[in-house]
Amino acid sequence: MRARHSTLATRIALLSVGIAVVTALVAGLIATQLIRNAGADSAQQTLGRLADVAESVATEARTGRPVLLRLQTALRHLQVQIGVVRPDGRLNTKNRLVRRAVTADEIATVLAGQKVSATRDLGDTTVFVEARPTASGGGVVVVQRRIDAVAQDERALRRLLLALLIAAVAAMLLGLLVAWRLARPLRRTAAAAHSVAAGNRDVTLPAVGPAEVVEVSEAVNSIAGALRHSEARQREFLLSVSHDLRTPLTAITGYAESMAEGVIPSDDTARVGGVLLGEAQRLERLVGDLLDLARLDADDFRVELTVVDVGALAEDAAQVWHARSAAGGVEFRLERPPGPLFAHTDPSRLRQLLDGLFDNALRVTPAGAPVVLAVRAEPAPDAIAPNPVLGAVVAEVRDGGPGLTDDDLAVAFTQGVLHQRYRGVRQVGTGLGLAIVHGLVTRLGGRIEAGHATEGGARFTVLLPPA
Repeated sequence: MRARHSTLATRIALLSVGIAVVTALVAGLIATQLIRNAGADSAQQTLGRLADVAESVATEARTGRPVLLRLQTALRHLQVQIGVVRPDGRLNTKNRLVRRAVTADEIATVLAGQKVSATRDLGDTTVFVEARPTASGGGVVVVQRRIDAVAQDERALRRLLLALLIAAVAAMLLGLLVAWRLARPLRRTAAAAHSVAAGNRDVTLPAVGPAEVVEVSEAVNSIAGALRHSEARQREFLLSVSHDLRTPLTAITGYAESMAEGVIPSDDTARVGGVLLGEAQRLERLVGDLLDLARLDADDFRVELTVVDVGALAEDAAQVWHARSAAGGVEFRLERPPGPLFAHTDPSRLRQLLDGLFDNALRVTPAGAPVVLAVRAEPAPDAIAPNPVLGAVVAEVRDGGPGLTDDDLAVAFTQGVLHQRYRGVRQVGTGLGLAIVHGLVTRLGGRIEAGHATEGGARFTVLLPPA
C-alpha cells in the first residue's frame, strides 16, 4: 500500500503560515519590549521636565501657593500629582499617592539641594518620582503612575500589534494563494505523466508557471515525444522483421506442401532441398541476430577483457576474409603496422563485431571493388583512454560499395533504419547487424564511428582502449 504524503500546496501553505506567525510573534515581542522601555524612559524624562517647571514656578512666584494650586490643577489633567517639601522637612500634600511614593531619604536629599529621579514599586502600582529643591530651602515633588505615563504608548503598541496581526493574516492568505497557483501546474504535470504511463502519447503540456515547473512540463513533453518516436520505430521494426520472417516461411511452407502432395518430381528434390536449406539458414541468421541484440542488454552478457594483439587477430580474420572475398570477385586488403598492437578487449567479441562489419561490407561491394581491414594506433579521445599519450587501438573496415549518405551516417547503428531505406535497392541483411556491432563495441568500452571511405563506399572505425 502506497504511503500517503502531504501535498506540495499543503506544505507551502503550512510553511507560509508558520513564517507569518513566527514573524508576527518575534516582531510583536521585540516591538513590545522596545516601545515599553522607550515609553518608560520618555515618561520619566517628561516627568522630570514637569518637575523642573514646578520648581521654577515655586521659586519665581511671589505668591507661591496660588500659583502652585493652579499648576497642581493643570498637572492633575495629565494624571500627575504634586507635593511641596517644606524647609522643616514636612511633605505638604493631600494626595495619598504622593505620600506613599516619597520616602524620608528622598525628602532629605531634596533639602540637601539635590535632585531626585526614581521609579518605585508600591505593590499595587509602579510610580515615577521626580523631586527638585527650591531656592526657599524646600522643594517640589511630582509623582505619576507608570500606567498613566505610558498609556499613549500602550495604545500605540496595541495598534502596532493589530497591524502585525493583519499582516500575518494577509501573509497566510498570500501563501495559500501562491501554494494553489504553484500546485495547479504541478498537478496538471502529474496527471499528464500518469497519462503517458497509461499509454497516451499525445500529451502536450503548456509552458506556463515558474521556470522549474516549465522545465518539468517540457521534460514530460520530451518524454512523450521520445516515446512516440521510439514506439513508431519499434512498430516499423516489428513490421520489417515480420516481413523478413514471412518471406522464408512462405517459401518453406510452399515447397513443403508440394513435397507432401508429391507434385515435385524426384529430379527436383535436390534443388528444392537446397532452397529449403537456404531459407532455413536465413531464418536462423535472423533469429540469431535477434537473440544477440536481446543479449547485449542483459546483465549476464559475458565480456572477458584481456590483453589482445589486435594485429595478430586481424591476420587471422584476413585469412578467412580473403577466401570469402575471392569467391565473390572482391579484392581484399589488410593494412597493419609491423609488430604487435595491444588493446584491452575481449578477442572473441572483437572478432564477432569485425566479422559483422565484413559481412555488411561484402554484401554491398560489387566484384572488382575492394574491402579493406585496417588496424593502427592513434591518439585516443578521453572517452576511450584517460591518458591520450597511450593512444587508442583502431580497427577499421572500408569498402568500395555504394556507401552511405550523410543522413545515413546519423542513423547507421539504429536497428532497422538502413534496412528499411534500402530494401529492394541493394542487398540488405536482417537490419540488425550494425546495431549488434554498436552494442558489442559499447560493451567492450570502445567507440564506433561511421563515415565515408576513400575507396568510395562506407567506413566503420572501431576505437578500443589500449592495453
